[in-house]
Amino acid sequence: NRVEYLPVNVSRLEAKFKAGDVVDGDSLKAKGIIKHADALVKVLGDGEITKALIVRVDKVSATAKAKIEAAGGKVEEPC
Repeated sequence: NRVEYLPVNVSRLEAKFKAGDVVDGDSLKAKGIIKHADALVKVLGDGEITKALIVRVDKVSATAKAKIEAAGGKVEEPC
């Protein structure tokens, strides 16, 4: 059985979140990026990110993790 993740690119996080924000199912839903807070989310590295965010989602690609950490944020997975 394949697990289906909802892809969210770092460019979406850059556009929707402020520095210091926590990115998780609840905050992604509140900002209209995903429909259900309990959906499985994978952050992908497409785009740029300049804000330090705390990312707590199910999966983060290696590229996205590197970009998030380079911007001063951190990845806490899995939540």
